[in-house]
Amino acid sequence: MERKKIPQKPSKKGTDRDERLKAALKANMGRRKTQARARADQGANRSQDKQEK
Repeated sequence: MERKKIPQKPSKKGTDRDERLKAALKANMGRRKTQARARADQGANRSQDKQEK
């Protein structure tokens, strides 16, 4: 009697990695945007301070 080969599901190793990288990229971009906004606000505040003097 022959055994039927059951097709195996493709491994999720690649998709797990892709999901982790996607999440890390999203978090990194969020931090960079926050830093850019803070720097822009500091620059605006400094220019206003110079104009007031």
